[in-house]
Amino acid sequence: MRRIASLTTLFALAVVAVPVVVAQAPGAPGAPDKSRVTAGTYAADPAHTMVVWRVDHLGFSNYTGIFGDVTGTLVLDPANPAAAKVDVVIPVSKVTTASAGLTAHLLRAGKDGGKPDFFGPAPADARFVSTAVVLDDDGTEAKVTGNLTLNGVTRPVTLDVEFHGAGMGMSKKDTVGFEAETTIKRSDFGVLYGIPFVSDEVKFDIHAAFEKQ
Repeated sequence: MRRIASLTTLFALAVVAVPVVVAQAPGAPGAPDKSRVTAGTYAADPAHTMVVWRVDHLGFSNYTGIFGDVTGTLVLDPANPAAAKVDVVIPVSKVTTASAGLTAHLLRAGKDGGKPDFFGPAPADARFVSTAVVLDDDGTEAKVTGNLTLNGVTRPVTLDVEFHGAGMGMSKKDTVGFEAETTIKRSDFGVLYGIPFVSDEVKFDIHAAFEKQ
């Protein structure tokens, strides 16, 4: 009985203590608060920035892969957000998928010296350079137009961008984060293999963090 009473007492103390611990737990360093954004030049955080792509596979499923290790710069001025400029580089050679076979195929050389089905074994980096930024009324969303160079072809692309958060990051640098979406046709960039069984349209979900320099 004494052991049961002791356990009951400990349980009761734990129940009382939990709200106190939760109340004292620190919040995330970033928050969707525009007032936290400071002017300056930011560098992409390659460890926390990714370009997630999605294609329709045979009409049965949406297949997803990732481009990571993104580098580049973002120039921001909260007093003039429409003047923001972004210039990022995406290493196509580091593409990742859930299938080792598919990843190898994306980077495989063409048969008998011919054109590769996708990118080939030494693909050039992709690059996006903004040319215009148009914000919505509250300044938390924007359409960012720019030039995307992929597979040796450059075409205009518009990103639908949403402000995700700002604050002091773990590296003790001012940090800002954004989400973005866009859709391209891979045939516009010379990647024709498998169309229409694998969709021509490629949807991108971009998750980007930038640290102030």
